[in-house]
Amino acid sequence: MKKAAVIMGSDSDLPVVEKTINTLKELGIPVQVHVYSAHRTPDEARDFALNAADRGFGVIIAAAGMAAHLAGAMAANSVLPVIGIPLSSSVLDGMDALLSTAMMPPGVPVACVGINGAVNAAVLAAQILALGDPALAERLRDYKKAAAEKVKNKNAAIEEKYND
Repeated sequence: MKKAAVIMGSDSDLPVVEKTINTLKELGIPVQVHVYSAHRTPDEARDFALNAADRGFGVIIAAAGMAAHLAGAMAANSVLPVIGIPLSSSVLDGMDALLSTAMMPPGVPVACVGINGAVNAAVLAAQILALGDPALAERLRDYKKAAAEKVKNKNAAIEEKYND
């Protein structure tokens, strides 16, 4: 099975990114986590992206706030699919990161989830990897069934409490 790489621009991003890591692990996807900055450690970020496919990765998830160039830097240097997680910051509540992640030039695509969309990034990565892994596809089906059951149970509790 291909691995998922989770790259964050700073360790201060971990509280959000941990949801990505946990969801990938829940789905049985091997994951490696690193802190690389597109601005402060550009050589290390570039080296990782250039060599990720050869190191057994099938997808890169890049989380960054503020200028949020990390996903674009990964995509510029890799043939792997890159998923960007724009992170909220105190200045513009993540809108700057969202635009920096989503607005990529032609030929350098980055799939972009919502601001702080850590779980969706993991599920999208799993869906990409599941294209060549029937067992992972089955785990995804189970994951989505469980999510639906949680909503049905919550609905039943609300209906019981408030409906005549």
